[in-house]
Amino acid sequence: MCGIVGHVGPVTGTGSDRPLTVLLDGLSRLEYRGYDSAGVALAGPSGLDVVKAAGKLEGLRTALEEAAPAPATAGIGHTRWATHGGPTTANAHPHRAGHLAVVHNGIIENFRSLREEVEAAGRVLVSETDTEVVAQVLDLDFSERLALAGQGADAASVLVASMRAVTARLEGTFALLAITDQAPGVIVAARRSSPLVIGLGEGENFLGSDVAAFVAFTKRAAEVGDDQVLALSADEVRVWDKEGAAVEPATWEVSWDASAAVKGGYDTFMDKEIHEQPTAVADTLLGRVDERGELRLDEMRIDPSVLRSVDKIIVIACGTAAYAGHVAKYAIEHWCRVPVEVELAHEFRYRDPVVSEKTLTVAVSQSGETMDTIQAVRHAREQGSKVLAIVNTYGSTIAREADAVLYTHAGPEVAVASTKAFLAQITACYLLGLYLAQLRGTKWIDEVADYLDTLAQMPASIQRILDEQAPAVKALGEELSSHGSFLFLGRHVGFPVALEGALKLKELAYVHAEGFAAGELKHGPIALVEDGLPVFVIVPTPRRPMLHGKVISNIQEIRARGARTIVIAEEGDSAVEPFADHIIRVPATPTLMMPLLTVVPLQIFAAALATAKGLDVDQPRNLAKSVTVE
Repeated sequence: MCGIVGHVGPVTGTGSDRPLTVLLDGLSRLEYRGYDSAGVALAGPSGLDVVKAAGKLEGLRTALEEAAPAPATAGIGHTRWATHGGPTTANAHPHRAGHLAVVHNGIIENFRSLREEVEAAGRVLVSETDTEVVAQVLDLDFSERLALAGQGADAASVLVASMRAVTARLEGTFALLAITDQAPGVIVAARRSSPLVIGLGEGENFLGSDVAAFVAFTKRAAEVGDDQVLALSADEVRVWDKEGAAVEPATWEVSWDASAAVKGGYDTFMDKEIHEQPTAVADTLLGRVDERGELRLDEMRIDPSVLRSVDKIIVIACGTAAYAGHVAKYAIEHWCRVPVEVELAHEFRYRDPVVSEKTLTVAVSQSGETMDTIQAVRHAREQGSKVLAIVNTYGSTIAREADAVLYTHAGPEVAVASTKAFLAQITACYLLGLYLAQLRGTKWIDEVADYLDTLAQMPASIQRILDEQAPAVKALGEELSSHGSFLFLGRHVGFPVALEGALKLKELAYVHAEGFAAGELKHGPIALVEDGLPVFVIVPTPRRPMLHGKVISNIQEIRARGARTIVIAEEGDSAVEPFADHIIRVPATPTLMMPLLTVVPLQIFAAALATAKGLDVDQPRNLAKSVTVE
């Protein structure tokens, strides 16, 4: 969940400011991963410097102005989302121990026994973190090996041996980077179930928990596998597996540039990403049909005969991605006639789920590094299920461990609250459903083509909402900013949209907001309705008259009890007008595809209301972008 960046440049007699420049640029691009504290460690001819500060990155910049580090050869940086210990300067990374400085993303589960070992060795700990314990264990091992090796020993090779020995003892998850003043031209790193990627430069090399850490400097990236150890210098990258055998890492080209991770004239990243949604949907659809007119996916490594024999699909995801999974359930069951279950990934493996070789597990994650989902993927595979991943990040853990991958092409999403990734995930779920329908023969190729033609119209429809409805929705958000409670209602695919609308408001504005299936209202939640309570209602198309009529009745029920009704309805739907205090119009769309449109006003509303309250829309309190710990 934390952000990590590393840089190594040429070894010179004087060092340079280049490592610090790279670290600060990378940390600014990674701050969405955590912003409780930040810090850097730099190694060079003058030794090892560590500077860190609680709070957002500006606090670190101030600290660096007050205590400027010496020019360096290598550096590591970290922006933190607190797990062990509160968000204080003492708990901030990097943690120094003897000759070393260490940054860490993940959780070390056996840190208590290691702490006892460290304290028994006479080391004094100054933080509450598991990371400082690891740093001390690593330095104890490194110091002992270095002494045994004698004068003139290759300190970098010794640190590699120590990293391998120490990480073999660790229980839990980690991406660990270490530098030492004994080998100032090298970063030694290791990972297990926590994201880490190499950036390959010219005369310099990089590390990051995300390619955003170094995309301003290079687009060439390389994977780091689980339980691998690496040594990074300016002109060489050496990688070993846990047995010590040399490994040649897979490489790829990053498909977006640094400009994609800046605001580009918008007030917030979230506003920018909301407006990028037409492009995100269009790009996710791009290039999906082959020369025979058949739908194809990205990395389909599952035999078609296996997919034809699937008798159940389980979607595993968390948060917003889980709501994309709920939309997928309606679409896939309708098109493929296969039962679909949607499971919260963090509950899946603890409830003894019924999974077999005839189950297809679909894992949905923007980062591909969501730890709950990773563990659920592993559990599903242990039970014999094939796993198909829907992710936005090439080379991520989930993408590597799955049997097939369908990439969304939303580009980098920096704002913590997801917007464009959600629409791209829904789009990818539609593609999966249509692919399975084509493969299993429940839809003809021309029927699939018709659905794809309709999907191709969605970017223009989303753009119309942004152009025509956004000003009024923003004004409504400002008008209602003093309210402390909101309800969201929907039926059919409108239900997961209601859940997502409520989540956005909770994430951004810190107010009570609940999403309900509209039919459930009279079974209890209607007791919450009181005079003036704002209630959002997602209304299905009038072309589904039974469904539409039921929702109209729900609006009447809450209106009669004093609710302030805010209705999202299709253009031309006049039946809602007598019962709506506010109407937000969306273009006419087939029922199953309406979530791509109806969720957009809810995103705009939540951002506007939070902005009116003076809150940080991009970095809500207590949240981080990618949840890489359980």
